[in-house]
Amino acid sequence: MALFAVPNIIQDLIPAAASESINPWTWNLNLNASGLYEYLPTMHALSKFALLGACAVQSVMGLPESVERREANLLKRNVDDWINRETPIAWEKLLCNIGPDGCAVRNQGVPAGVVVASPSRSDPDYFYTWTRDAALVYKGLADAFRRNYTEDLHTQLKNFVSSQAKLQGVGNPAGGLNDGQGLGEPKFMVDLKEFTGEWGRPQRDGPPLRAIALIRYAKWLVENGHKAVANAQVWPTIENDLKYSAQYWNQTGFDLWEEVPGSSFFTIASTHRALVEGAQLGAVLGKPTRAYTAVAPQVLCFQQSFWNAREGFVVSNINGGEWRRGRDANSILTSIHNFDPSAGCDANTFQPCSDRALSNHKVVVDSFRSIYNINRGIAQNKAVAVGRYSEDVFYNGNPWFLATFAAAEQLYDALLVWKAQGSIAITQTSLPFFRDHVSGATVGTHAAGSATYNQIVSAITAYADGFIEVASKYAHSNGALNEQIDRNTGQPIAAPDLTWSYSAFLTATARRDGYIPTGWGAGQATALPAGQCQKFEVAGNYNLPPTPVFPSNLTPAANAPVEQITAVPTGCTNPEKVFVTFNERASTSWGQVIKVVGNVPELGSWDVNKAVPLSASKYTSGDPLWSITLPIQAGSSVQYKYIRITNGVAGVSWEGGDNRAFSVPGATCDIQNRWDNWR
Repeated sequence: MALFAVPNIIQDLIPAAASESINPWTWNLNLNASGLYEYLPTMHALSKFALLGACAVQSVMGLPESVERREANLLKRNVDDWINRETPIAWEKLLCNIGPDGCAVRNQGVPAGVVVASPSRSDPDYFYTWTRDAALVYKGLADAFRRNYTEDLHTQLKNFVSSQAKLQGVGNPAGGLNDGQGLGEPKFMVDLKEFTGEWGRPQRDGPPLRAIALIRYAKWLVENGHKAVANAQVWPTIENDLKYSAQYWNQTGFDLWEEVPGSSFFTIASTHRALVEGAQLGAVLGKPTRAYTAVAPQVLCFQQSFWNAREGFVVSNINGGEWRRGRDANSILTSIHNFDPSAGCDANTFQPCSDRALSNHKVVVDSFRSIYNINRGIAQNKAVAVGRYSEDVFYNGNPWFLATFAAAEQLYDALLVWKAQGSIAITQTSLPFFRDHVSGATVGTHAAGSATYNQIVSAITAYADGFIEVASKYAHSNGALNEQIDRNTGQPIAAPDLTWSYSAFLTATARRDGYIPTGWGAGQATALPAGQCQKFEVAGNYNLPPTPVFPSNLTPAANAPVEQITAVPTGCTNPEKVFVTFNERASTSWGQVIKVVGNVPELGSWDVNKAVPLSASKYTSGDPLWSITLPIQAGSSVQYKYIRITNGVAGVSWEGGDNRAFSVPGATCDIQNRWDNWR
């Protein structure tokens, strides 16, 4: 059997713990008969004797050790071993699915920086690039890059920026870039051409997730003295996605599983994070951020409406998909992808250690305990394989590797915050979660060093490790990860080498290793607006990003961070762009849209193709109100009209009468309202 060295990029990315921990495994990369790389562990002889000796001493001396502690220690060793073996495999497999030179996609027309969901071309055909999947993968890569700089990984990030700048200009069935609607297209061919088949569209989580991934890299550029590069090469793509998020957040779309139209908890929470973190970066770059800071609190307010207080879980989809109970891994993924220790255990932003998130974790995980045969007979306080949602029928409805890793990651996140703040707070909401693991847990705050605190930390650490062990049990022996695990046999099935599965493993184990990614400003964005939530949407002008050109000297600064990015701007930051809300009452039929067009650039300069769509989020049969807010240059003399669109631009109907007209006042933070009726 041939022996190969671990590729340099993978060596650079393996955490130090993989080679320097107490775990005695070394690495051998072998090519097996199937043409797959296998990392075979070799235990040092000295380590073997040390382990045997420790067992012998304990046996002879009769050292007291509880059954629980022995089980936890054995579990930890097993998980340590598997993580150390799996980590370089996961890195290699993940990078194999990224163009142009990934081993699974090489010479197959995949451009640089494009993530292929899976090499599988049939049953299922996942040989496409999804905006969501790519963004989540590159968010993880950006955080790994910030943790451990490598030139190869830096090239990957620059390639991602370039590929997404191009992708934003690709027209597709969801629309184009003129009004931003094309950004909601969920997937594309791997060569970045449009996918024209039937699909669940739009999906509104892609733009905010992509913005988040790009912001992570742009922040690194700023912190290392390359602000001009972040401004010119990365921000234009980020800005389009932020504008989309501010404009379309309150309109329904398909959930992250691409099956249910409605409002998705995952999408709404991702949008809130993107707007907050985008405002944080934009302020440092000197960009207008008022639209983001004005909309974000309303998004967070709406996010609270998904909470089912009576049963203690998030209803992951509302305004559609009522045939589901709502207990969905969507919510666990939300918690981990919005983790920010600066927010502590805040429930509004659904931080992993919040009482709501922990209660939800229990309810979601418990929903899979009895429906999968492979989970039968496992104790209530032990980890099980986790699926998407209990009503799932895709491939007969099975556990997913990424969902199982996510269940572990949320708990690792919680442990990091509890240890940092030196206490654990238990409320009536989270009490059932804690009592599954420490039967004597009580409501209150338990300080570090107390018996309850120590018991909880020990129990939840073992519980989190249990999910990793479950995944390891059902992974291929060579470390390959599919999409799903057969609910009856435990065999890995569906899409092989799913990129998201490897990314989910790497982010979960990074948290276990103690790595905390830099925050996104959540600690400054937890407050809810006074009064009722407002359906406030701000439109923007979209522009095709220029082709990014990166200089060759983008290296880490010796004294980084050169510039801190911490504050989230508040208030009216750019009053020279006056917010004007266009309110038009116009009765429409299904599929029709009302748009506004006018003489100023913000209204498309009378170009119907650049007309701004109004939102029907306030529309009712009794009050057919369409509205949208637009930033317009102070002092402008505006003429405008409304148009009704039916079946695209070919079906344009102009309202009657003369052009409507008004003058925008000088710089002001007051919103100007235009109240009109269709003529």
